[in-house]
Amino acid sequence: MAAQDCAVSNAAKVKETIGQFLNVSLDIAVTGKTGSGKSSFVNLIRGLSDYAVGAAPTGVTETTLQPTMYEHPTMPNVKIWDLPGIGTPNFKANKYIKSVEFKTYDFFIILNSERFTENDIMLAKEIRKRNKKFHFVRSKIDNDISQERNRPGFNEQEVLDKIRKYCVSSLNELETAEIFLISSVDFGKYDFEKLQNRLTDDLPDHKRAALLQAWPVCSAATLEKKIKSFEALIRAASLTSAGLTVIPVPGTSVACDAAIAFLFLLRCYYAFGLDDRSLERLSKKVNMPLLKYRAESKFANAIQKKEVTTIHVGASVVAMSTVADLCSLFPGVGSVFAAGLSLASTQYLLTEGLNDLANTARVIRKVAGLDTI
Repeated sequence: MAAQDCAVSNAAKVKETIGQFLNVSLDIAVTGKTGSGKSSFVNLIRGLSDYAVGAAPTGVTETTLQPTMYEHPTMPNVKIWDLPGIGTPNFKANKYIKSVEFKTYDFFIILNSERFTENDIMLAKEIRKRNKKFHFVRSKIDNDISQERNRPGFNEQEVLDKIRKYCVSSLNELETAEIFLISSVDFGKYDFEKLQNRLTDDLPDHKRAALLQAWPVCSAATLEKKIKSFEALIRAASLTSAGLTVIPVPGTSVACDAAIAFLFLLRCYYAFGLDDRSLERLSKKVNMPLLKYRAESKFANAIQKKEVTTIHVGASVVAMSTVADLCSLFPGVGSVFAAGLSLASTQYLLTEGLNDLANTARVIRKVAGLDTI
């Protein structure tokens, strides 16, 4: 019984260690003029429609009366804050500035569906004073395109350039203001990926990983960035397992490897958009059933069943973990040898799982006609 308790305890330590690099907190503030589409943007980056359960409420009037935190549905360490609109009768600009808890947020998204205002500039200056990052996002671009489409000589790029120039001109007080044009309903359009690139460039490494995991898969390039981010985590996860194998309790290595594998691969599964909600939304967008392609992944199936230890990726994995358990009972060289085996077995399992899930995501995007790779 003591050995079992110790194994469970060590598995818990693995989860805690994994949490240090898979569950880094990230707090995103979204603010702007009433009716600019703040709540829709919050829902978009959470992978939800405006009418989904748990979605931020939307409307033509101010529906956000106080800062409201929404957890990302699959990455609870990432929190998106829907802030009240600045400059409304309920939130006068000066009072609004004093009420903002700037230290709470890692960066700010300042949204507007028309021209940016003096209030937006005032807020940006206050954010800058506190050494925080802000990004201007012009929303509802698809509405503008729809209105212009029937005009003679319509050219979409010219319309986008005109909107961008108009927005920049309203922010003359701020040096080198960058504007991101986005759709409120489709993260595959316009500057959504460009915004993601800017955000990741501005964040420190540990925060960058959190953003990449939570950000919707809006392109092949975004998916590949996510994959590379997880590849960088594999060695850290493997070393965690290797260190805990040295504890002389039979069964500990298998328990730790399973705990690491499940937590790591579960996060890959969601980050790559292989969960039911993401695939159903994509299927609806392209009018094509896609769940059957996920079913071809043994790792995705195992994650759904929450039985990673039953994945038959090769007898060597189970064998190495078992040998590691035995060797770790011996002090000195035996423990070092066992740690090396556990490192190899864990790294092999995570690499195989990552590759399987990544290739499944690539295939689904290609079948859906989104990528040609």
